[in-house]
Amino acid sequence: MCFLTEPNRKPVPAGGIGAAVAAATERARSSLLRNHGGGHAPVSNLELFFDLVYVFAITQLSHFIGHHFGWIGVIEGLILFLAVWWVWIFTAWVTNWANPDRVPIRVLLLTLMFFSLVLAIALPGAFADQAKLFACCYIALQLGRTLAMVVIFRNEGRGPQLNMVRIAIYFATSAPFWLAGAWLGGGAQIGLWLAALAIECIGPLAMFKVPGLSQSTTQDWNISGSHMAERCALFIIIALGEGIVVSAATFSEGPADAGRIAALVTAFTGSALVWWLYFDIGAERGAQLISGHEQAGRIARNAYTYLHMPIVLGIVIFAVGDALLLEDWSGIAGRPLILTQLGGAVLFLAGLAYFKRYSTKTNNLPFSHGLAIMLNLVLALVAWFRPMPALLYAELCVVILLIAAVWEWGSYHGGWMERMEARGWKLGGVLRQRTNARRERLGIPID
Repeated sequence: MCFLTEPNRKPVPAGGIGAAVAAATERARSSLLRNHGGGHAPVSNLELFFDLVYVFAITQLSHFIGHHFGWIGVIEGLILFLAVWWVWIFTAWVTNWANPDRVPIRVLLLTLMFFSLVLAIALPGAFADQAKLFACCYIALQLGRTLAMVVIFRNEGRGPQLNMVRIAIYFATSAPFWLAGAWLGGGAQIGLWLAALAIECIGPLAMFKVPGLSQSTTQDWNISGSHMAERCALFIIIALGEGIVVSAATFSEGPADAGRIAALVTAFTGSALVWWLYFDIGAERGAQLISGHEQAGRIARNAYTYLHMPIVLGIVIFAVGDALLLEDWSGIAGRPLILTQLGGAVLFLAGLAYFKRYSTKTNNLPFSHGLAIMLNLVLALVAWFRPMPALLYAELCVVILLIAAVWEWGSYHGGWMERMEARGWKLGGVLRQRTNARRERLGIPID
């Protein structure tokens, strides 16, 4: 994550405005930054190429989760997810500033891409025989990338370079925990790796505060908000695409009978509804909020770096549930299927609800998302204690997502309150009074 200050302004050289413009043009030409000034910065082809490795990494992660049920497996899967997400999101912050069209940045990104590939290859054995390789690759990615940016920003003013130094100190502090955990293994590895991730997660929240080096401020985090929104939306597509690939691959391994076709349709419909819930209004509102916001860096930290964690993890867990369904669609809904469907739904819907709340002026949590979470909990309890066919259980989970999607679509495309008022329903007037009262308390103009 790259929280940077603008380079210090240099004095206008002798020769007047023309000479100053020429000097500024020359500095921009030699700079390795995008120099977007907080405006739009397009996602480059190299960034899309870089993301291909994370398609494989997410596939590896979903396979790991699918083969490691139980509390220990859940914790290990969470650690691996956070490691993958942290590498990707910090790189996204760097490319928000660094210009991928410049050769040094291209070399850096391609190097990071290779180490990310090795990290993904080592992921299934990260808590076994590949622990040392995984830890070393992770440190090389996080600390190596940050130190490289310290060098790259050496001519861009003291602020950018100092911010990178602070971030490097946090990664250097967590590195011994990664290494010690890899060498010790067992329960110590889990504890040490959790400690390492805690240090890294605290960094942005603490504004990368370092004794003797002060800390970042929200005024320092001048980023291209549209670029960050687009990058995270593309990662959502990666996670959804991985689920579709896993479902299709699992389906192709068996006969195309009616039941398995129904299971495939169910899995695909669930993925489509997840896409709908995120992109129909959430992604657009988030992009509108962060684009041109005076504190775009703070929005990117809260709404995209942190709140997107449960959203992406929920989608990954959904993919595991889809694979379980296609493997045994004709049986009874087992506890692994129930837990993955419930866990995926709660993480995705809760994360998305808070993301949408963050990007609305009224600070409301979407009622439809809360209702869907409650319905999933009730359904899971019923299936847990009273046997239910796996296919029926998965279909009911999809119906709940459909309810949430239709409810929200109606709310943002005409409004249910407005429809009630148009029909003269008393409930519509009651909701209108409560909405206006809330807007008045928040200082929002009443329509």
